[in-house]
Amino acid sequence: MMMFPAPPPSRLAGFTLIEMIVVIVLTGIIAGMVAVFIRSPIDAYVDTARRARLTADADTALRFFARDLRSALPNSLRVTAPDANGVQYLEFVPTTGGARYRQYMTAANMGNILDFGAADGVFDLIGPAPAFAAGQSVVIFNLEPGSVSDVYSGNNRAAVFNVAGPGFSSDASPIKVLIAATAFPSPSPAARAHFVSTPVTYECNPLTRQLRRYAGYAFAAAQPAPPAGASSVLVGNVAACALTYNPAVTSTRTGLVILGLTLTQAGESVRLVHQVHVQNMP
Repeated sequence: MMMFPAPPPSRLAGFTLIEMIVVIVLTGIIAGMVAVFIRSPIDAYVDTARRARLTADADTALRFFARDLRSALPNSLRVTAPDANGVQYLEFVPTTGGARYRQYMTAANMGNILDFGAADGVFDLIGPAPAFAAGQSVVIFNLEPGSVSDVYSGNNRAAVFNVAGPGFSSDASPIKVLIAATAFPSPSPAARAHFVSTPVTYECNPLTRQLRRYAGYAFAAAQPAPPAGASSVLVGNVAACALTYNPAVTSTRTGLVILGLTLTQAGESVRLVHQVHVQNMP
């Protein structure tokens, strides 16, 4: 009987502890070298994205502010000086529409003129009827705050009860405006009647890091800072702001508002400046 030799024992392949430690060390060195080269581009991308986001936020807020401000009643803007913390307030009265009031009777001695010699509660409009909503007021010949014809003190402002009539007035079918009987102090040289809602205030506050809009509060002779109305945040991350207003930047009574807004986040800052022209011809 033939006998075959036993097969040799198999050799098991594997890593020693020293080999594993060497591999881990080398992998760490390679990962560290890769991280050195990748970190800068990633940081640059994150910083660029953050600056772009801050710029977009500031631009959106400034555009909303400018669009809102263009509806301001002539000569209704007032701005506070910055306090010790850099907080400022800008207030204005937004218009909702306008038309010309009747100054003179027609050739047939018809029409309801706006009387400035006594309290008047109804008058005709010349032109398209403005949209009417409850809570509106009509303002005649508004001058700067604190003057004899000031919307905030109310001597040239009257609550509107109704605007009744066709879409375009004529001698036969005028647009009637029913108001609280008021003796307006001065007529408008251009016979303009402005329809307004309640005031609006913008608060730029580096302490709360917010640009905030207030609305829905009552008229006050002294500028409230802040007002008591409902508010909404326009933009956050506000580090600094500068509000300036020149009421007569041109000889044609055009005002200029300049808003400088600085936003800061995680060490990144952007500063945008926006200029808005407002009409101050009453």
